[in-house]
Amino acid sequence: MTRDMAGSRAGGLTRRRLVVGSLVSGGALALGALPAAPATAAPASGRRPTLRHGSPEHAGLLPAHLRQLVTDAEAFLGPSPRHPWYAGAVLLAGRGGTVALHEPIGMAVRYASYDEKTDTGVELPPDRQLPMTRDTVFDLASVSKLFTSVLAVQQIERGTLDLAGTVASYLPDFGRAGKQEVTIRQLLTHTSGFRAWIPLYDAPTYEGKLELIWNEAPLHPPGTAYLYSDLNLISLQLVLEEITGRTLDALLRDEITGPLGLDGTRYNPPASWKPRIAATEDARRPWSGLDRGLVWGEVHDENAYSLGGVAGHAGVFSRAWDLAVLGRTLLNGGSYGRARILRPESVDLMFTDFNAAFPGDEHGLGFELYQHWYMGAMATPRTAGHTGFTGTSLVLDPTTDSFLIVLGNSVHPVRTWRSGSAPRVAAGNHLARAVPVRPARGRTSWFSGMANATAATLTLPGLDTSPGSARLRCALWWDTEPRSDVLALESSTDDGATWHPVPFTTARGGEDPEEHPAGTATGWSGRVWHRATAAVPAAPRLVLRWRYGTDALYVGRGAYVDALRVEAAGTVLFDGARPADAARLTAVGWQRSAD
Repeated sequence: MTRDMAGSRAGGLTRRRLVVGSLVSGGALALGALPAAPATAAPASGRRPTLRHGSPEHAGLLPAHLRQLVTDAEAFLGPSPRHPWYAGAVLLAGRGGTVALHEPIGMAVRYASYDEKTDTGVELPPDRQLPMTRDTVFDLASVSKLFTSVLAVQQIERGTLDLAGTVASYLPDFGRAGKQEVTIRQLLTHTSGFRAWIPLYDAPTYEGKLELIWNEAPLHPPGTAYLYSDLNLISLQLVLEEITGRTLDALLRDEITGPLGLDGTRYNPPASWKPRIAATEDARRPWSGLDRGLVWGEVHDENAYSLGGVAGHAGVFSRAWDLAVLGRTLLNGGSYGRARILRPESVDLMFTDFNAAFPGDEHGLGFELYQHWYMGAMATPRTAGHTGFTGTSLVLDPTTDSFLIVLGNSVHPVRTWRSGSAPRVAAGNHLARAVPVRPARGRTSWFSGMANATAATLTLPGLDTSPGSARLRCALWWDTEPRSDVLALESSTDDGATWHPVPFTTARGGEDPEEHPAGTATGWSGRVWHRATAAVPAAPRLVLRWRYGTDALYVGRGAYVDALRVEAAGTVLFDGARPADAARLTAVGWQRSAD
């Protein structure tokens, strides 16, 4: 099934940048030569926690926002906007070693079929419907690609697979039709040139399916464009099976699920699992490639089904807890408890953008990065995740050491009911908001909020800056959807009739100051406080404001302002720490936050 769709500041050269630079320029990767330093994805403290259920407070999360996460998720059980987005879901969220939210909602099995004439689902009798539970197992669809990617990175780490090597060097027949230069890295980052998918299920034999792949010509020269394609991970499966002599399901069991104890994760679940598996689609033409009726307990993806249920792009069944353990393993730098499935530097590459040439399509090895369209405000340049067509998603944020799993049966009863990715975005926004931002000084700071399509303003009173040399100083924190959402410093000398940009400078500990000549900041700032300074115009009555504007689609974590102060000629004109001055601020959309 095709993809389920609706930069940090430059610093000094790091080990990660050196490695990526070498790979982008065509160099080979020798992981053994890299220092075994902890990955950025690992907790800064060096701890390697294992998971347990606990309170939001123990996880360092704000409970009200987790409660709202569930409330909003339940709303998508109703019309969204016309039909339910899913029949049910399992929500899991946490931080560090604490799973603070693990909540089933709705039904795992609700419909017997879909009536295309009336566009309604034919419900099963109530005694045959099954509610979601914490341990409901889901067809992960394309989230399966992450397991294949981990298996590939393991082989790269062991020296049996060369990231910069050509696929044809492992599978000579793959080199047909202009694919002789496609590399393993291009498969993992979807830059091979393959189109999104082809109907392998139309070929009656396994050999015929392989011939379709061998003879498939790329739409673009390898490495020149990003195009998400199932064929990349199917091809990677073939490489892995060739170099290891083991089938992909055996590799999954031996190298990932066995060592990590993921007892609820496998290809081709046995019939005994069916009562705890979420149903997927009433699969019939024309919306499906095959006529199968209600798909329940078997892989939904037609190509994976035709490959016997074991495929590099789809076919893994799992539950929320197991995915959380996998996510915790990666955030730990590749280890969980006594098991280690990857070295920290290998994990680091999975959280590193190899697609700098394709802005907006950031991608690590297997993982998508910085995708607001389903990560919501959890998205950062290092936030890694993936979605699945059946309604599944996994998001890992190394910056806050948090993780989010949303598993829904959104093609139950039919794929055409689902629209966009709103439940995932809402969940990501709420978990991001649940991570506190402590004020830079005192007990509260000003917070812009996280609303779409809004313009929030925080306006200082009119000040006499006519003596000249006036400067504004404050603490500033921002994380916005790049380019779309902007934080701006503006001034007016006519009581707000017209506004003009005020250039400013920001600085944080250990880094050179950054100039903002247009008076704006957007995108990622590291989720830390910055010292902001600005020379402000001289006027007998100058009004200054911070304006935060967002577009209609997605938002980041927002903006915070604290410790506002304006001085001129050695005189303090405004000090936000003084109650009388603070009372003179006019806030529209901004709110006091203690977080």
